[in-house]
Amino acid sequence: MERKTALVTGASRGIGKAIAEELAKKGYDLFLTCHKNEAMLLDVKRTLEETFGISCKTYCFSICDEEKLVEMFADIPYLDVLVNNAGVSYVGLLADMTYDAWQDVINTNLSSCFLTCKYAIPEMIRRKKGKIINISSVWGNVGASMEVAYSASKGGVNAFTKALARELAPSNIQVNAIACGLIADTDMNAHLSTEELLELIREIPADRSGRAAEVAQLVGMLCDGYDNSYLVGQVITLDGGWT
Repeated sequence: MERKTALVTGASRGIGKAIAEELAKKGYDLFLTCHKNEAMLLDVKRTLEETFGISCKTYCFSICDEEKLVEMFADIPYLDVLVNNAGVSYVGLLADMTYDAWQDVINTNLSSCFLTCKYAIPEMIRRKKGKIINISSVWGNVGASMEVAYSASKGGVNAFTKALARELAPSNIQVNAIACGLIADTDMNAHLSTEELLELIREIPADRSGRAAEVAQLVGMLCDGYDNSYLVGQVITLDGGWT
């Protein structure tokens, strides 16, 4: 029987790590990437292989490096699932942001989706099946002061998701995104003080922050939870009713 496979970018920690664990639990052989945290990613690999008996290959490089990406895809015979999770943020005034910092956010959060999809799609089309899940943000829906580049990149991810979904739906490939609200147990939100977190939580009807595991569970449901071939081109907001 053919093994299920998934590629998860940005999988050394946070949401990406939780998604890798969820898919390993479901029996997926994994291809995992990170940019710099190779030791952490290798620890994830060892844990998942020992705990769930799956195969896991790891790659450490900038997800925007097309040459390295091509080398990685040479190792991947096919993908059932692609999860574009790699991302960076920038908190500060736009007027204080350098062009290099802007490009880093746009490339890591948005251009990387183009690159991974470009190389994953041909085999998915040949096999007439596949799922692409892009991890987005509520700021891509409504925008956030002091996070203009991040909001723009995630808005781009949302539009990318909807457009690519229309392109690939005839080939039985479902493309969707998850727009995450406040997920506190991630390094991206580690800069927030306890007071700042509590202030944000007061604005959330569910009266709490989300957890990386909850994002991972939704990814798992989109992959295997039910017959969802009619769920196409959606940006699913997971934010406790915040926005």
